Amino acid sequence: MGETDDTTRQDPVPAIRAFNRFYTNQVGLLRGKYLDTPYSLTEGRLLYELAQDVTVPVIGLRRSLDIDAGYLSRVLRRFESDGLVTRQRDEGDARRQVVGLTEAGRRVIGTLDKRSAEQVRAMLAGVCGRDRGRLLDAMGVITDVLGGRADVPGGGGARPRTFTLRPPRAGDMGWVVQQHGALYAREYGLDSSFEALVARIVADYLDNLDSRREAAWIAEVDGASAGCVFCVKASDTTAKLRLLLVQPWARGMGLGARLVDEVLDFARQAGYSDITLWTNDVLVSARRIYEAAGFTLTDEHKHHSFGQDLVGQNWARSL
Repeated sequence: MGETDDTTRQDPVPAIRAFNRFYTNQVGLLRGKYLDTPYSLTEGRLLYELAQDVTVPVIGLRRSLDIDAGYLSRVLRRFESDGLVTRQRDEGDARRQVVGLTEAGRRVIGTLDKRSAEQVRAMLAGVCGRDRGRLLDAMGVITDVLGGRADVPGGGGARPRTFTLRPPRAGDMGWVVQQHGALYAREYGLDSSFEALVARIVADYLDNLDSRREAAWIAEVDGASAGCVFCVKASDTTAKLRLLLVQPWARGMGLGARLVDEVLDFARQAGYSDITLWTNDVLVSARRIYEAAGFTLTDEHKHHSFGQDLVGQNWARSL
């Protein structure tokens, strides 16, 4: 999620075409038949769609794959001849035809799934954990921007977006530091001293963790890390909310508010009577989340930090 140069901003087409050429070669789509099977990529994808249910309406296949009706009919005839599918009239509407996989068809898709998974594992074998996270984040952005918008031709409306919260795993704390550094540099112009501050906060959390009264959460969307937040001990009676972050591609789905609610629930159960946080006035969206969660501004002050003139703010609420 690095900065793009001026040429890419003015005309993104060459960069996107270059990526398409790279990725199609990376996953072997130019090597003839798909995954060394008798089937093309389109035919493999068609089998995958058929495997998602017992029977699938032909019209649904056309819509989901955006495929020509004549070509689809020819492929289905071939599949039927090979004993991979059966076709029949829809019991609820005799005008429609539904298609289902036979046992032979399910064995074929099982082979395709296995070979595809092996191909991906081989591709990722030399990729370290941190870079795997970056890769998944980038894929999440591409999917969200091009596949999840209602105005994408053939998109069929906005893609449902859900998220999960989980405790941190090995490698997540490095991700927290890196994402804070990259995002705040990009969006607010903060220098590396801000990333150093985040690193110290994370290191202090790990070195002095009291699991009964402190916790952290990583938010995931479709398996990709999308946000984080921490609850740490300020005193015996006061908790502190720290390091709230939501990736740009995951905004607008209530993820920030959910992370804050998780901190508040934990702080209550841990026995704190109130909670505070520190932020800066340029973080407008975050401040709206804090206000909606019942925080009130207690004081603010001008300061020059992280290479910028800022207005720091302290917020608090009772629990």
